[in-house]
Amino acid sequence: MNDEPPAREPIGEDARIDALEARLKAAKEREEQRNQPLGTVESDASYRLGSRVLAELLGGIGGGAFVGWVIDQFAGTAPWGLLVVMSLGIVVAFRSIIRMSSQRPE
Repeated sequence: MNDEPPAREPIGEDARIDALEARLKAAKEREEQRNQPLGTVESDASYRLGSRVLAELLGGIGGGAFVGWVIDQFAGTAPWGLLVVMSLGIVVAFRSIIRMSSQRPE
């Protein structure tokens, strides 16, 4: 770390000063560890979970809307197939999001 000589010569006679220096050094090391930027593991896990929630929500709404539209085209039930199946897609997406949020983080 530092190549400069210490400001004072170590005193071997007084154990209190040596103990104080050791405690001060340990406190500085703990403070440096505490002030380090967030680890990539925590931020990556949060980012992955957020992406998964977004994918579930968009997939539920978009998939339900598409399947409902296809049912409407073949059955001729103008907006009802779209509304019913999209509503089911939204319910399934929110159910999946709630299940993800109730799980313990890894």
